[in-house]
Amino acid sequence: MRKLGLIGGMGPESTVVYYQRICQEVCKRAGGSFFPNLTIESRDCFVVTGLCGEGRYDQLVDYYVEAVETLAHAGCDFAAIGCNTGHIVFDRVAERSPIPLVSIVEATRDVMVEQGFKRPLLLGTKATMEGAFFKDALIAAGMGVVRPPEPEREWLYRTIFDELEMGIATDESVGHFGRLVAEGAEHGADCVILGCTELPMLADRLELPIPAVDTLQIHIDALVDAIMEE
Repeated sequence: MRKLGLIGGMGPESTVVYYQRICQEVCKRAGGSFFPNLTIESRDCFVVTGLCGEGRYDQLVDYYVEAVETLAHAGCDFAAIGCNTGHIVFDRVAERSPIPLVSIVEATRDVMVEQGFKRPLLLGTKATMEGAFFKDALIAAGMGVVRPPEPEREWLYRTIFDELEMGIATDESVGHFGRLVAEGAEHGADCVILGCTELPMLADRLELPIPAVDTLQIHIDALVDAIMEE
């Protein structure tokens, strides 16, 4: 099996899910009584979003490359950034990485193409919703992209960082999120991309009107596949 290096901490809530589910699925595929050897390099989601918000992408690349190099020195065969927002510089980090990287955006796009989705509602941080890195990958695959209006993008951004990253998911935020997805469905969205790895904290408590594309679980599945490669 191959050793995974996971850049986590963005935020801690989803990093715990990555670790638990990867261990559980590898154990299942290996026939039981086995957990994989992996290393987590924790990075600060608030540093990432701060650098994104200020457009300091060169520093963000350096921040991630340093983490990948640490994982490579720990003997990891490949690595992943456990954060959708961080993929805004994924290609640049991959160019400098000493080990291969597995993209959450590419894995999500491939699953969506396979499932036949055409018009997703893209939700996440402002960098994810407003930037080109996720949207362009979907458009290149023949999809249209629906985004919420600016006030709702701001609400979601604040909810992610003021609540979800701190392990908080209030009933009020769950209800607001449900209305946000319903509005997207009314505007023709045929699915909703949970484009922040903390968004399942809200979505999992709801009966949504359209299918949810869980980027966290899709990434986990892709990473387990890579671990199991000989």
